[in-house]
Amino acid sequence: MGYRRIRDELDARHGVHVNDKRVLRICRKKKIQSAIKWRPKSCTRHGRDPYYMADNVLNRDFHADRPNEKWLTDVSEFKYGTGDEVHKLYLSAILDLYDRRIVAFQISDRNDNPLVMNTFDKAVKLEPDAHPLFHSDRGFQYTSAQFHTRLQKQGMQQSMSRVAHCIDNGPMEGFWGILKRETYYGKKFTLRENLKATIEEYINYYNGERIQRGLRCMSPLEYHEEYLSAA
Repeated sequence: MGYRRIRDELDARHGVHVNDKRVLRICRKKKIQSAIKWRPKSCTRHGRDPYYMADNVLNRDFHADRPNEKWLTDVSEFKYGTGDEVHKLYLSAILDLYDRRIVAFQISDRNDNPLVMNTFDKAVKLEPDAHPLFHSDRGFQYTSAQFHTRLQKQGMQQSMSRVAHCIDNGPMEGFWGILKRETYYGKKFTLRENLKATIEEYINYYNGERIQRGLRCMSPLEYHEEYLSAA
């Protein structure tokens, strides 16, 4: 983790109050640094004949006043194997913009419609009364008739990023960066089961334990529960 997260962990979890600059000086002296940020590689495949295209209704307004007001989604690619035998896993996830929690996720060997549909169905099962603005890129799954019908059935408005504007889905891209820097980049996964378990364990840790400065040094689930208790 970087020096800011070390400082936040000391403050929130251990009651040690110290400023960022002091932590930075100590980290430099001890040669402690966060994982290197790698350039993201998109695995989005745009449909040749999309059934439905939505405007960018979200329009980079990443603020939400309550849970289940705005959801973001995307699919990311992971690799495992040995030598020239390389295999892929795909992670589909839905992120809530209010508390940055991962509402639901699915892992599959294929980047296809069932991966995205199953993720959406799981989120709806967990949050049956949610009717958020639903934002994605223009991947073939999200422009399909099957997915559009699901959104209409749940009373959700659809929003899509503009072509070649990844920042339109910035917080979702940010989550991929966090996940991969902290648990994937710099490691070698040879077995599917190990990679899958690592992803699942990390998302549980991210939701329940990983504090964020933007959430007043609480984890996503802590921030979520605070809202529910005050409502």
